[in-house]
Amino acid sequence: MTPILLAIACLLAITLGYCGLCAASPFGDCRKCHGMGHELTTDRKGKPKRGKDCRRCKATGKRIRVGRWLYNRWARIYRAGTG
Repeated sequence: MTPILLAIACLLAITLGYCGLCAASPFGDCRKCHGMGHELTTDRKGKPKRGKDCRRCKATGKRIRVGRWLYNRWARIYRAGTG
């Protein structure tokens, strides 16, 4: 197999895998709070305690994946154009 065909096959496998991930699990953990919904701070003794709520995910700990966001946008435009 030529290197170009191998590269195309790898890119196709990665793309289909990501599409499957977006379909099965459209939400991922927030990158800022790592899915906790808040930041961790420490008290004066050094023990971890709950900090402020995450502003990026609004304290849910979840974010919508880029692929799912693009699919939702495409579907909304398609429905608006054919309706």
